[in-house]
Amino acid sequence: METLLNLIKAAGVELFREGSVWVGNCPFHDDSNHALMVEPSRGHWQCDGACQTGGGIDAWLAKQHECQSKRCGEIDALPDNKEGLKASSESGKRTQVIQDLSSEADDHHLTHLVVDDYHQTLLGKTGVLQYLQKRKINSSEALTYFKLGFADRSFGKRLPLKNRKEGRLIRAKLQHLGILRYTGHEVFRGSFVVPTIEDDQVIQIYVRKVTANLRAGTAQHVYQKADCLGLFNIEAVRSSDELILCPSYMDALTFWCAGYRNVTCPLDDKGYLDGHVDLLNQFGTQRVLIAFPETTEARQVSESLVKALIDEGIDAYRITFLAELDANAYAMKSDSPQEVLGDAIRQAQWLGNGVGNPCIDTPQADELVMEEEPEAFSDPEDDMDLTPLPATVAPALPDELDVEVKDNELIVLFEQRRYRIRGFEKNLSYDVLKINLLVSEGEGLHVDTFDLYATKPRANYIRQAAIELGVKEAVIKKDLAKLLLKLEILQERNIREVLTPNPLQSEMSEKDRSEAQALLESPNLISRLLDDLQLCGLVGEETNKLVAYLAVLSRKLDKPLAVMVQSTSAAGKSALMDAVLNLVPDEERIQYSAITGQSLFYMGNFDLKHKVLAISEEEGASNASYALKLLQSEGQLKIASTGKDPITGRHTTHEYQVTGPVMIFSTTTAIDVDEELLNRCLVLTVNEDQTQTEAIHQWQRYEETLDGLLAHQARDDVLRVHRNAQRLLKPLHVINPYAEQLSFLSNRTRTRRDHRKYLTLIRSIALLHQYQREVKTTYYRDKALDYIEVTLEDIALANQIAHEVLGRSLDELPPQTRHLLSLIDEMVTERCSGSPGSRREYRFTRRDIREYTGWGPTQLTVHLQRLESMEYLLIHQGGRGRQRVYELLYNSEGQDGSTFLMGLTDIDALQLSGQTVELSVSERGDIGTESAGDPAEEKPTKASSHKTFSSNMPSSPQRSISARVQLPRPTDSTHQTVREV
Repeated sequence: METLLNLIKAAGVELFREGSVWVGNCPFHDDSNHALMVEPSRGHWQCDGACQTGGGIDAWLAKQHECQSKRCGEIDALPDNKEGLKASSESGKRTQVIQDLSSEADDHHLTHLVVDDYHQTLLGKTGVLQYLQKRKINSSEALTYFKLGFADRSFGKRLPLKNRKEGRLIRAKLQHLGILRYTGHEVFRGSFVVPTIEDDQVIQIYVRKVTANLRAGTAQHVYQKADCLGLFNIEAVRSSDELILCPSYMDALTFWCAGYRNVTCPLDDKGYLDGHVDLLNQFGTQRVLIAFPETTEARQVSESLVKALIDEGIDAYRITFLAELDANAYAMKSDSPQEVLGDAIRQAQWLGNGVGNPCIDTPQADELVMEEEPEAFSDPEDDMDLTPLPATVAPALPDELDVEVKDNELIVLFEQRRYRIRGFEKNLSYDVLKINLLVSEGEGLHVDTFDLYATKPRANYIRQAAIELGVKEAVIKKDLAKLLLKLEILQERNIREVLTPNPLQSEMSEKDRSEAQALLESPNLISRLLDDLQLCGLVGEETNKLVAYLAVLSRKLDKPLAVMVQSTSAAGKSALMDAVLNLVPDEERIQYSAITGQSLFYMGNFDLKHKVLAISEEEGASNASYALKLLQSEGQLKIASTGKDPITGRHTTHEYQVTGPVMIFSTTTAIDVDEELLNRCLVLTVNEDQTQTEAIHQWQRYEETLDGLLAHQARDDVLRVHRNAQRLLKPLHVINPYAEQLSFLSNRTRTRRDHRKYLTLIRSIALLHQYQREVKTTYYRDKALDYIEVTLEDIALANQIAHEVLGRSLDELPPQTRHLLSLIDEMVTERCSGSPGSRREYRFTRRDIREYTGWGPTQLTVHLQRLESMEYLLIHQGGRGRQRVYELLYNSEGQDGSTFLMGLTDIDALQLSGQTVELSVSERGDIGTESAGDPAEEKPTKASSHKTFSSNMPSSPQRSISARVQLPRPTDSTHQTVREV
């Protein structure tokens, strides 16, 4: 969006860079405080002064038009005045060009000054810039690199008067150079100007009329010199051994702006002559791609060029476009010129390199005659057609070369030569094509690992393979050329998925679809979900299972949840993660053991979009915590990195972007986790009680029985049904009709994020039940928006989850540390059942705690250190190898509501139409205000509303959460469930 920056500079505004923005004085009012701010990356400007306005290019032009109208009363019809740019166009660099004009200047210097003036004119012509953008010549780098310009007839008006000696002499020189006519008019007026500069000299000027209503006979394309043997973009010709040959400047600029810099065209309208082929030979060109339209005349010219190239031993390829379009017209029909032109390049047809190719006779191209411009002149910006063109789909890729896929390798045959390719699936970048290539013929064999894009290793392979096989180097070179193009096509099609077939990408059978839909339509969907997770080996943990499942499902929303499972080693956090992830389709989850600090920035643009990113241990992603935080908060990552341009060899800035949203799932054994990362997640804690351990042991013994064997065999069927069910779920919009009646704690800034988690929980529950809801449709600007609505049952379930998960996360102690404190308090209370004062006098050691709780020494050490540092325990003696003796300073505060979240709306109140919304409260004192509603008197709710899911209670293989969410559930035993599957 540097066009906006150039436009503002052309208006005479002096800008200064401050980081990623530019600031200056606003031209629309008296300003000396740099109230104008421009952000080129966003294409946005803003005035914080008297204007108090801003926007993009259109807003800038509208503001200019408004101010110019106030000053002048009307807008002049000339292009430089149409956008209110007359004052700026006659100042600055353009004024300096006129001042530098001198009758004593040589032709080269005088031509340079004219080109500079046209270049500065273009930078101030918004209409012409929009025209070029429509023509896909929209690179600000191209404007400056080639000094592109626009002739608007103002240059001749600003010359010294012709009745003065200096004016007559300058005009005479400009007439001799072909810039002015003998009548004094500009030859190039109303034209887009492309100069060709070699060794700091302008050797040719090409112009193209941009006015739509030219009189009959007016030449659309004009060249300054009639016979100019040379090539455009000579630096690319000198530095690259592969060139794209275009018939015209517009086509060449189209390729250049799309990123393909090794492009050229002839400098006049005579087409490619023998001298051009000699230039290619002189600069060592090895491969040429001819990009001509598929018209009769162009084909004749290209065939003549092909013959000349083949005669010189240069590899020739033909790039074809659809519907007889040239490169520029072809690019204009797509929103992504780089992609469609890249496809066309990769599909280029090999024509030969001089080995056994017949000559082709071709008539010469029709000559374009430069004609006089009519006297009538209209404003080109008024006649430009700026209507957006429809996009087109890139043509299908050809399969002219047969490739056999066998045991993760590719086999290609050329006559008697057999090529075996390995390691191709590792190439995940378009600038690397490293393979292990073995070629054999008879008893001859050669194998090497190299990058096909690297010239020297490729040439070395050709030489060695020719020696081993006893053939000419040209034969191997021809084979590699075809092989390279085919591998590029396979790489474009993502051949790594073909080498490792993914059955999940296939179409879902009717049986699979009906089973998955039956699951989603089940009235006891939550119960079935939790029972199936238990069948897969995850005992108990009802709350954790449900929260984790809803979180991974939220990947289909625009703001997904994140989950962190926090527990000690061997407690079962990995089992929880794996059990839930197993229900997610493979193509929608990515799982790593560790990631480096920059790895996320360089992933594919859409590799993570609406997927689950699972990291086995948070410690393995500590270096990437910054990227993870940004990915969770902003939904995308952007990084600018320097690298070399493959054509020019210069260092340039490359932008890499990873688009979300993505659901992040991780585990950790650490108590102290990065707070910035932790408050973006739902924190789950695995149950570490003895009763839970006994339940796990019971399940492990159950797996050794016949019923356990059947349950294990049924697991694959259960996973298949759930994965297909998640594929059937659509990313519908979710509307909460009760949203404005809901409330939440607002006593700390942390709750701003927790409130968003709470609302997303409700949306995830509704999304899971979409096959049980009516899908409604609304319209915005003729665009249909499908959505479902939240029910009271969704909010009730979300409230129960929030009470435990969010209520626990707002506690100052980690969940397991809080649980240990409760056990210590229970021990002290039990052993001091006498006088109240005995609690303060009671002393105990770590051994006493270990014997009472049954916790391990390592586990105790971690949590006791936290209780010591936060002054819940007082050390009376100990340290330096001595036994520690403690006193409990905690007096059972908040035990009844330790996992209760204050401030949530009472569901019973929502069901009463027209009644004031009540808030659920606990028996402990208020710990904060609500973000919605402030009732004068809070009423306690029913005891049932205080029930929360608890992962700290005994669990058995047959226990389900469904009883606590008031949903019907089958009474079948686990054995019966297995047989049903």
